[in-house]
Order: sequence, then C-alpha cells, then structure tokens
Amino acid sequence: MRFHRLTAVLLAGLLFTCPVAPVHAQTDTDPGAPAASSSAGNAEQGQPPEQAPADEAATEGESSTPAVSPAIVLAEQNLAAAEADMTRLRERVEENSENDAELVDLKLESEALARSMLEIGVSLRPRLTEIKARSEQLGPPPGEGEPAEPEALAAERARLAEERAAINALTGRAETVSVRASETGDEISALRRDLFARTLFKRTEIGPGLMSEAMLALEEEVSQAQRTFGSWLRFIWSFKWQALMAWIFLSLLAALILIPGAYRLFGGLINRNPYDEDPPYTSRLSVAFWSTVIPSVAMAALAFIVYMLLDSLSLLRRDVAPVISAVLAALAGVYFVNKLARAILAPKMPAWRLVNLSNAGARLLFPLVVALVVVNALDFVLSSVSQTLNSPVVLTVAKGFVSVMIMALILIGMAAGKPMLAASGDPADSGQRWPRLISATLVIAGIGLIVTALFGYIGLSRFVATQIVVTGAILTTMYIGYISGKAISAPEAFAHTAVGRWLETRYGLGAVSLDQAGLAAGLLINLLVLMLGLPLILLQWGFQIQDIELWFYRLVTDIRIGGITISLVGIMVGVLLFMVGLVVTRWFQQWLDGSVMSRGRLDTGVRNSIKTGIGYLGVAIAGLIGVMAAGIDLSSLALVAGALSLGIGFGLQNIVSNFVSGLILLVERPFKVGDWVSTSTTEGFVKRISVRATEIETFTRQSIIVPNSELINSPVGNWTHRNKLGRVDVPIGVSYDTDPRRLVDLLTEIARGHELVLRNPEPVVHFSGFGESSLDFVLKCHVADVLDGITVRTELSIRVLERLREENIEIPFPQRDLNIKIGENGEALGVIAEKVAGAPAGPPKTARSKPAAGRQAGAGEPSKPARRSRRTKQKADSIEPDTGEGDR
Repeated sequence: MRFHRLTAVLLAGLLFTCPVAPVHAQTDTDPGAPAASSSAGNAEQGQPPEQAPADEAATEGESSTPAVSPAIVLAEQNLAAAEADMTRLRERVEENSENDAELVDLKLESEALARSMLEIGVSLRPRLTEIKARSEQLGPPPGEGEPAEPEALAAERARLAEERAAINALTGRAETVSVRASETGDEISALRRDLFARTLFKRTEIGPGLMSEAMLALEEEVSQAQRTFGSWLRFIWSFKWQALMAWIFLSLLAALILIPGAYRLFGGLINRNPYDEDPPYTSRLSVAFWSTVIPSVAMAALAFIVYMLLDSLSLLRRDVAPVISAVLAALAGVYFVNKLARAILAPKMPAWRLVNLSNAGARLLFPLVVALVVVNALDFVLSSVSQTLNSPVVLTVAKGFVSVMIMALILIGMAAGKPMLAASGDPADSGQRWPRLISATLVIAGIGLIVTALFGYIGLSRFVATQIVVTGAILTTMYIGYISGKAISAPEAFAHTAVGRWLETRYGLGAVSLDQAGLAAGLLINLLVLMLGLPLILLQWGFQIQDIELWFYRLVTDIRIGGITISLVGIMVGVLLFMVGLVVTRWFQQWLDGSVMSRGRLDTGVRNSIKTGIGYLGVAIAGLIGVMAAGIDLSSLALVAGALSLGIGFGLQNIVSNFVSGLILLVERPFKVGDWVSTSTTEGFVKRISVRATEIETFTRQSIIVPNSELINSPVGNWTHRNKLGRVDVPIGVSYDTDPRRLVDLLTEIARGHELVLRNPEPVVHFSGFGESSLDFVLKCHVADVLDGITVRTELSIRVLERLREENIEIPFPQRDLNIKIGENGEALGVIAEKVAGAPAGPPKTARSKPAAGRQAGAGEPSKPARRSRRTKQKADSIEPDTGEGDR
C-alpha cells in the first residue's frame, strides 16, 4: 500500500512464479479386489443350450469388472478432503478478515480448490464412458411380456446403474464445492477492498497532544531498538562471527560481480561519451533507459543475495528480518530513482540531457528528486521498525505526518525554481520558470498533501506521496522505454546505434536485415517495459504478488470469450510445435535430397516433386499437431468445414481446380523443373511447380505465373520431356545455276564439321522446292541438347554463308520488272512499286509486272542491289508513250 509494496519485487529480483499446486495430492490406493460371482455358473447350467454362450459372456464380463471402480473411490476420498478444506477455509477467512496478506493466501487456496474440483470431474470421465459403453453392449432391459434376462446380466445392469448414479452424485458434490470456493474468493476480494479503503481513509486528530505522545513513544522506541538490535549484534559477534565474516566476504564478492560486471558487460549501452557534443536522440534515449534499468536490476539482485545469505547463514532473527529487508529495499529504491534522475537530467553532461533544462536547473532538480525519495524511504524503514517493535500507533502517525510535510515542501520548492532552458537555447544561461501547467501541478500536489495531513488523513497522504515518488519514477522509466523502443524501431534508426553497428560489423548484415532487427528490438523493449513496469505499479497500488501471479496464471491458461476458453500457454505450445515441425520438415527435405536422392542419381524433376510433396505433407502434419496442442477441438470445426464446402462450390472452385491440377502435375510429371515448355500463351523454362500455379521463366527473364488448370486442360509442348535431343533446321536458297548435288555435299560437310552436331542421326539436306528466285534447300541436323539449337543454327548459317562465298555460289534475291504507263498529256497514270515481296502499291494496276527468273542471269552477272537499280533505270528509260491501243 505504501513504499513497502516495492520490497517484495526488488528482493525477488523482479521475478514471479505461478503456484500451480493442487490442494491434495492423489494417492495410489487400491480400493479392493474384484468380486467374483458364483451365481453365474448356476445360471449358465439352468439355461437352454442356445443361451449358454451369452450367459458365459455375461459371467466373464462381470468377473473382469471390479465391484467398485478405483477412480470412484479415489474421487470420493479427494472430495471428502476438499469439503473439509472448504470448511476450514471459511473459518480462516472469518479469523483473518483484517489481515490483507493472509487474505491473499486464502484467495489463492480458494482458486486452487476450485480447480481441483475440475480435476475430479476429469478423473471420473473415463469410467463414465466405460459404463455407457458396457450398457450399450447389454442392450435395453426386457420389456413387458418378454422373457426375463439372466440373473448375472440383471445384477451387472444394476451395478452399472449404481456406479453411474454414484458418479453423478460425486460430480454434483464437486460442483457444489467449486461454487462455494468461487464465492469465497469473491468474498475475500470484497474484504480486501474494504480493508484497503478503511486503512486509506482512517482519520486521526492532529494536535499538540498527539505530538507530545509521539515524542514519549519515540524515546521508548529508541531504547527498545537499542536493546533489540544491540543484543542481536552482540550475539552474532560473540557466537557467529565466522558466519558474519563469510557473509561479508560473499556479499562483497557478489557486489564486485554484479555492479562492475553490469558495467563491463553492458558498458556500451549505459556509458555516455563525454566528448560527444551532439549525440543522436535515439542514442540519448537508449542510454537513459539502459543506464537506469541495468544497474537497478543489478542492485536489486545484490540486495536479494545479501538478504538470502543472511538467512541461509542463520544470521537473521524473526524480529530483525523485516527491518533488514526494509533497509535493503529502501536502498534499492533510492538507487533506482537516483539512476533515473541522473539519466534524465544529466546534471554534468548537458549534451545527453533528455529534457530542455538549463544546467543550473538540472543541478537544482537532481538533489531535490533524490531528497524526495530518501524521505519516502526513511519513512518506510522507520514504519517497519515501529511495526517490528510494536510501537504505539501514534508514533507511526507522527512519523508519517512529518515525512508528508517534508515531501510537500520539496514539491513546492521544485515549483518555485527556474529550471527551464533559456530563450537563447544555451544550457549555461539562466533558466526560465516552469510552464504554468507543471508549476500548478507541483503546487497543487504539495498543498494537497499538507491539507490532507492536517485534516488527519495520514494514511491517504502517505499513500499519495508514495505514488508521486515511486509510481512517478516507474511511469517515467516506462515512458522512456516506450519512446526508446519506438525510436529504435524507426526506419534506418537501428543501424546508427552501437548494437546495430556491431551487428553490421560482426555478421555483415545489410540495411534490410538491420531494419528488421531494429523492429524486433523495439518490440522486445516494449514487452520488457510492460513485464517489469505493470507489476511494479500494481504492487504500489495495494495489490500483492500473489494477485499478480493469479492474474498471470488466468491470462495464460483461462481466457473466456463467451463459451470459448482460450489458453495462451496452449496456443504458444501449439505455435512452438508447429515451428518445430516446420524445421524438422525442412531438415528432412534437405537430408533426403542431399543424402539419399542425390546418390540415387534421380532426375531433377523427380527430386523436386518428392521434395514438394514431403514439404506439403510435413506442413499439414505440423499444423494438425499444433492445432491439437493448442487445445482447439477439431470437432467444433464441422460448421466451418460445411461453410467452406459451400464456398468451394461457388467461389473457390477455380482455386480447388488449380490445387488438384497441381497435385496431378506433381504426380504425373508431364513436365518438370528445368524443362523447356511452350503453351498457348508463353514459352520458357519451368522454374517452380506449386499446388496452385507453375512459374515459367521466358527467354527475356520474365517470370510468368500460369495456373495449373490451364496446363492440364490445354496443350503444352515440352521440348525436353523424355530427353534433350533436338533437331536444327537451316533453310538455304541458291541460284538456279547451282549444281544441287554439289550443294548437298557442301552442306553435309559443313554440318558434320560442327562439334555439337550429332553423327547419329546423320545430318541430311532436303531439296524443299523451286522458288520464284532460288532453289530452296533445308539442312537438317540433330544436337544432344535442344537448348543449344539456337547457337548451332547461328553457327551453321554463318559457316554456310562463308562457304558459299568461297565457292562463288549465288544466293539470289526476289526481282520485279517495273512498267509505267504514260497518258496523252505526259502525266503518269499509274505506278507499280518494285518490292522485294512483289506486292503492288498505290492506285489500281495499270501496268504489267513479270518476274525476272534467275535463269535469265548469267553466271558471271552481278547479284548486287546495284544490278536491280540499273535494271529498273533501263526499264524506265524504255517506256513508250501511250498510243491508245492498250498496254504494251
């Protein structure tokens, strides 16, 4: 409720544990041996022969089933013990209605008792299932007018009904105990709230009489403290000085390891560079946060170790232990606030200051903040001493009144200063006053504490003062941590930090990897802030560690949304198992591909299909295991499956079609990864085959994603389906004066001379026909890899051209005769353009055109474009005028 709420968490090293322990441990007791039935044999002898097998089965079933199930006996014992515990729990709640710490423990017991009732119901469920199954085997009892069943069957039916009734009764009793435990827990919560409110708003008359009584009580307390602690010190020095020396040595050793060790390990995070005159804001935030958290955690761990050493060496006495723990907690708290104030104000390093304060203002505020927490810590320690020595309440009230007044005056003194940065922006200049909002808040807080204390509400004023100091420090640290995480996770910010530069140097991370690492670091910092800050604030506001443990246990195991119960632990376990399944699947894929299939010299496409199938199978199994481990009932997904089936029928049929087509492609393997395929829309190499689509990379390095259903339902050409053998065709046209047989020999020789052309099948030359200007041949040869076809065709074409030039064999070109008709007035009436393809252009035909066959040219005639130009010119010069008798 006051500063002492920080004691437990600081001495525990800011670590919490969740008590998950049943109220009673189950015992392995054997309730008895199975009871044998002697009447079964007599009944069997008195029955007709056709009924003997049924009676024998009934006799065997009865003799193999115990008279009373061990699960029922054990549940009865646990339930009786739980009912007795429930009665004692109610009595203890009434006895400790004014003890908050004891009420917290009773609250935990009630919660554990309610959970144990659920365990009883779960333990009886298998036996109830067996009874139902056996009853179904026996069938319904004979109706009216039907023959009576054997006595053994009737006896077993009655026994099963009796056990079923006993299980139902036990379940009802367990539910009653669970309801009573839940009601007791709610009652305990209400008692704690009332106790907290009464303690907080208890009023005491403040006057001269109170102070005089407090002075007398103080003298008595001082003398009693001298006797108590003096006797303890003399006893230790006289009889346990070896243990005292060991405690001193081990404590100093722990201090040397923790405090300097923290600076040595995390020096890059918490040390400020005094020569850096303008550090980045992210660096200032990061240093402020870590320079507060890391040394404070080390100090809390040291305080915890010192206390545990005292206890383990038997140096503590029951009346001294609370005071020692209070002193250690106060020291840790003062150290924490001192580090926080130094990190924010930086009185000696203005460049690292987080707030806009002048140097004089920072040097003024720092001691005031430390004095505020020191006064609060002294009040906490003195209150612990008074409680240990059973001092009068008036002394505790007087101490609280004095500490509240001092803290109020410190707050008012803070408001009266001029700590803000000057208008010039130079921290060395004289500062300005606080903004009105801040100064008014400080003044109102100080005056409010004084007024509250003067009216006698010492408990309320002490609580508020403690929250101003401790909760304010925690919230400030959380805020610094939050903005630090936000600044570090900003784009390209993590790369400029010391950790980012180290990661870049050590592991060679790129900009994208560092940016992702910064995002993860920011999320981790925010999670750390929440995990450390929220429990500390709850402890300050009157909650106990047991409350936080209980809430945490419920949060991770029992989140109820309507009728659905979600367990974060189960979900995390499911996700972890799913990730483990993925890792195992990937490892198995790599091992199978690299160690098994590679040695078997399997085809690349076969290996890829097997790897893909194993990958999908592994993901499915890992997902199923993860869902089951998360506690999700697969039977509850029937409605979702029905809705999914309906969706498949309407909107998802294409996706399902592609999925099934992908499975067919992986199994049938009409093409595989690396094949050269051509479809109706694209042509290229197969890069990847998935269950929805296939990736084809074209010759221009463009990736085309083709749905699998198109590859199944449409023709697909595969140049490398069975093998990579392919044919190369090189078309050639020569003049009509060329000897065809000589040309066939030349082309065959050229093809055989290429190193990539196969000798079997032999290259051949086909005479394809008589062209308008040339004799057309086709050189056909085969290559071992069709992917080399373009290279071979290009090389063969070049070699053919070079060889034909050497042999003076002409490669003709298309030729056209141009006739132009001239009218009476001398104007051109029509033009036929000479084209290589022979197609006319311009107005309707008014002239004749006939091909100039290759046979009209002599072997020695030129075959150049100049020849065509010269012939065209000669034709144009020989044009005659139109005589009106028609075309010439």
